[in-house]
Amino acid sequence: MSAGNQLLTVRNISKAFGKAVIALADVQFDLNRGEIHALLGENGAGKSTLIKVLTGVENKDQGIIEMDGRQINPRSTQEAQNEGISTVYQEVNLCPNLSVAENIYIGREPRNRFGTINWKKINADARELLDKFDLHINVTKNLDHYSVAVQQMVAIARASDIDAKVLILDEPTSSLSSAEVDKLFQIMRKLREEGMGIVFVTHFLDQVYEVTDRITVLRNGKYVGTYLTKELPRVELVGKMIGKDYAGLKEAMNAKWPEEAERQEKETFIKLVNVSSPGTVKGFELTVKMGEVLGFSGLLGSGRSETAKVLFGIDPISEGEVKVKNEMAHLHSPLDAIRNGIAFCPENRKTEGIIGELSIWENIILALQVKRGIFHKISRKEAEELAKEYIEKLQIKTPGTEQLIKNLSGGNQQKVILARWLATDPEFLMLDEPTRGIDIGTKAEIQKIIMDLAGRGMAVLFISSEIDEMLRCCTRMIVLRDMKQVGELNGKEISEEAIMRIMAGGEAS
Repeated sequence: MSAGNQLLTVRNISKAFGKAVIALADVQFDLNRGEIHALLGENGAGKSTLIKVLTGVENKDQGIIEMDGRQINPRSTQEAQNEGISTVYQEVNLCPNLSVAENIYIGREPRNRFGTINWKKINADARELLDKFDLHINVTKNLDHYSVAVQQMVAIARASDIDAKVLILDEPTSSLSSAEVDKLFQIMRKLREEGMGIVFVTHFLDQVYEVTDRITVLRNGKYVGTYLTKELPRVELVGKMIGKDYAGLKEAMNAKWPEEAERQEKETFIKLVNVSSPGTVKGFELTVKMGEVLGFSGLLGSGRSETAKVLFGIDPISEGEVKVKNEMAHLHSPLDAIRNGIAFCPENRKTEGIIGELSIWENIILALQVKRGIFHKISRKEAEELAKEYIEKLQIKTPGTEQLIKNLSGGNQQKVILARWLATDPEFLMLDEPTRGIDIGTKAEIQKIIMDLAGRGMAVLFISSEIDEMLRCCTRMIVLRDMKQVGELNGKEISEEAIMRIMAGGEAS
């Protein structure tokens, strides 16, 4: 691809948030017409900040942005859109309470000769546009009637219809099924053929190699390099992203439990007998032992998260019994669970985990303060010391304990939530999708932490949609389907083939 084919050029972009956080330092990037270009890096590498600068959400401190050889400086998302830059985020930023057609044409509705909105034309134009994307839906229904995948397709269709030259897709596949991902890739390839430049941000390396032409890597807010996808081996890519020798990471990622540890008899921590919760689990049987990593595997809606919420007292138990260390326990609330030595890192860290406007130390002490009660307030000194301890233990990247958690990368936010629960000194730690949306380096770190905790005797429940990391970490696997346990695998029985067979309704061999 020649320089004359360049559509978007970024040179020497820098951005800092105060004196402490340098998000971008002299970053370079270029995008050609008719290409899909992956923007990769660990959490905190600067990807999100670069996107915000390009789309006018944040103002750059220095540097140059050019579109078609002409210098631009978008100061708002509307200005960026006017320049031909459109973004589709992981969390679709459209209006769920409006119809599909209204979302596509909001702000540019066709009018009739009386000056009112021409609804007939809006609906007809929306149907025609979506037909081009092979998306045949009722455009008069509200957007929230449809799945996240369909909503993303609608957002992409809208972007193409407003004459976008550059389309930025920020983690668009994290909530999609494999079939929906295939459909998205078909659309991306179609837009590439029409000459659009697409910036693709993702943590899924398989997808990078399936659909992209070039890769740009950022690390710690700095430009590492740009490479042809077909010429960059995966091992080298990972090395460039994490900035260290791949061998150590590979060893951590391939770490397995020693066979003698798997064979050791362990004390039971918690046991569920015929437990049911209204509208979710029914007649559930479960035993979790100290020093094991128990995995919950199953498709979306199989009951993995629902069971964890029952164990943590979020969802009520209507029948059955729970025993903790062979004694009857009543888990009517999260406080009951905490007092019984149970901790829970929820699936959605943004809505159920972090409190964005609080500092790191404030987020870390929350659960411990609840456990101690309002009459035993944690002093500021103790809180600071606790935060510093876990920042060091978990290698949380931050300029200090006072930093607002919302300013951390997703992976570091996840570590703060983990620190919050470890601070309560739990005996049973439940982790629901702890590595979702975080980079490969931090994934390896969290997986190693999980295995270390179990190795020191903690009971761990690990829920993940990524079977490969479950295979690495779990000593025992329970497969769920339709809110019920349908299979159990131990030690060497655990394999992707066995898990998939049980999920699909077969038996474990």
